Amino acid sequence: MKITTVNRDGADSVEMLELAEGMYRDVADELQLAMENLRAGDLAEAKTARAAMRDLRAAMQLVLEERTRVDKLRQDAIGAVDGRRLDFAAARSEIGRRLACLRDAGAG
Repeated sequence: MKITTVNRDGADSVEMLELAEGMYRDVADELQLAMENLRAGDLAEAKTARAAMRDLRAAMQLVLEERTRVDKLRQDAIGAVDGRRLDFAAARSEIGRRLACLRDAGAG
């Protein structure tokens, strides 16, 4: 997933998200290997599996936080509010209409 943002802060968020996702994959691989060793009877891997699970939780939390941050930056960049894109042309038209009504009311 590649996200394009308009500011440096957004670029930092994208890089952090990619880093966090890479960490998540690495820890998941480590956990998978430890679980396979546990199933094979190697109880020494229990400590490794426990540490990998803790790391996996931390990495997942980081991924979720960064995704939220990147999504917010993306929404800010396109001018969205509450998940909806703002229609600036319609807003200009409505402002013009209201100004015309005020001009008409002031002349009478």
